[in-house]
Amino acid sequence: MLRFIGRRLLVALPTLFLVVTVAFFMMRAAPGSPFDTDRKLPPEIEKNVMAKYGMDRPLVVQYADYLKDVAHGDFGPSLKYKDKTVLEILAENYGVSLRLGLAAIVLAGVIGVSLGVLAALRQNKSTDYAVMTVAILGVCIPTFVTAPLLVLTFGSWLGWFPTAGLSGGVRAYVLPVIVLALPQVAIISRLTRAGMIEVLRSNYVRTARAKGLPEHRIVTRHALRAAILPLVSYLGPACAGLLTGSLVVEKIFNLPGLGKFFVISALQRDYTVVMGMVIFYAALILALNLIADLLYAALDPRVRLA
Repeated sequence: MLRFIGRRLLVALPTLFLVVTVAFFMMRAAPGSPFDTDRKLPPEIEKNVMAKYGMDRPLVVQYADYLKDVAHGDFGPSLKYKDKTVLEILAENYGVSLRLGLAAIVLAGVIGVSLGVLAALRQNKSTDYAVMTVAILGVCIPTFVTAPLLVLTFGSWLGWFPTAGLSGGVRAYVLPVIVLALPQVAIISRLTRAGMIEVLRSNYVRTARAKGLPEHRIVTRHALRAAILPLVSYLGPACAGLLTGSLVVEKIFNLPGLGKFFVISALQRDYTVVMGMVIFYAALILALNLIADLLYAALDPRVRLA
């Protein structure tokens, strides 16, 4: 297992290098500058500001300096938020996205797996059709549609939950978590249903039934473990997306998470903050994919990690 983890980490390094390279040159190719404002700066002041951040040097030199700093764990200062580094911005705002993401993935996992198992056990019956209808709607309706609808219904009309910010405490997380979880519930339920249907038709499940094992034990102890294997592979990148915050959801609910700051920083051409968040997101995906592979091997004894 240690050899497997070591190989995966060696593969992760060039992957991160490629992500940093592509993101760096894409950000620099975008029109505009972080120092563009409604009021044009005098040329001499703009020149001094560019020199302060090393942006007056050739692009290749800037790229080499940035790689050197990142290798030492320095993502640089923010170009728009005064007296703050990129690492400080990440540390201050990741907590909101982390709480949202964890709550959403747990909610989606519990509900999605339950619905998928129920649909598989009632295949081609009204329960199965109802679950799949909900799943299709969850996939097709985007979050920028469900979020305003929930805000209007449960926030404005009924007044049950806050509609923006964190002033409502735990209640402020309810609507954003539901909006984030709904698409994942749809996908997880479909994956679980497909896996369960295949496993329930396998020979070892027929043997377990022939031996007289209770149906609930067959489902929970034997079938479900094999049926969720495709789900484990999916949850790696899905968790990374949820844990780093949804761009749309955090913007609609005005939550100070990583997703909202990513959008604002991209619009303001705050190169260093955008680059820091891209690297953070890429590293999180690689780490969670590694964890997913280890869980896959733990659930399936046929898989061997060498």
